[in-house]
Amino acid sequence: MSSINTISPEKLARLVGTPTCPAIVDVRDDDDFAADPRLIPGSIRRPSPEPWRWAPELKGAPAIVVCQKGLKLSHGVAAWLRSDGIAAECLDGGFLAWNAAGLPLVPAAKLPPRDAAGRTVWVTRERPKIDRIACPWLIRRFVDPSAVFLFVAPSEVAAVAERFAATPFDIEGVFWSHRGELCTFDAMVEELGLTTEPLQQLAAIVRGADTARLDIAPEAAGLLAASLGLSRMYSDDLAQLDAGLILYDAFYRWCRDATEETHNWPSTKPRK
Repeated sequence: MSSINTISPEKLARLVGTPTCPAIVDVRDDDDFAADPRLIPGSIRRPSPEPWRWAPELKGAPAIVVCQKGLKLSHGVAAWLRSDGIAAECLDGGFLAWNAAGLPLVPAAKLPPRDAAGRTVWVTRERPKIDRIACPWLIRRFVDPSAVFLFVAPSEVAAVAERFAATPFDIEGVFWSHRGELCTFDAMVEELGLTTEPLQQLAAIVRGADTARLDIAPEAAGLLAASLGLSRMYSDDLAQLDAGLILYDAFYRWCRDATEETHNWPSTKPRK
């Protein structure tokens, strides 16, 4: 039964992938997780029933708590978080309701191991343009909001990956890379179970811009121009990434909510 401290799967789905999405905390017990080891996009697994141990890591941000059925476990954890000053709600119906609604789920087995601070760590070539900004955006918004990205000289990516237990991407010979005519962003969308219509449309735009096939999507030329402009504006790769996240936020929201909207100036109404 829903309460004032719950959120529906449909409402949460509208928040997932946006920069204002609350922290999503998966507190399913080990048996329930083992029965279906997938995660709501962007969620972090916290199987411990002792939220006071990890609540400080939320840093006061709002949170959505997910258990198997949306009953005592998530309600209890959310209440603990609220007692610690964190605005916390439960997912109405829990993981099972999200799954029953046909909403996307990320296979946990596809995710890299996390470091001591609970973050996934990724490494790629320095001076990113398109794929190497699009992929971090996808990871930050749909996989791990706290993910760390290392940009290094192309010749050092493999060695840095091994030395720092980082996952390499968008280089030849690794799992997360181009596949035939598809780019790395395509591979991530597919492998991570994120094949929603808006993300598939965005993937086509990214592919067109990244592979110089601007005929794939009319918007690809605009993404290419904006991406090259950002690369000229920023000499620091992480500063460029921060700026690029906003760019991809805008493209994603267009794909999700605004593809039918057109500009209405100049007005076609007759003058009086």
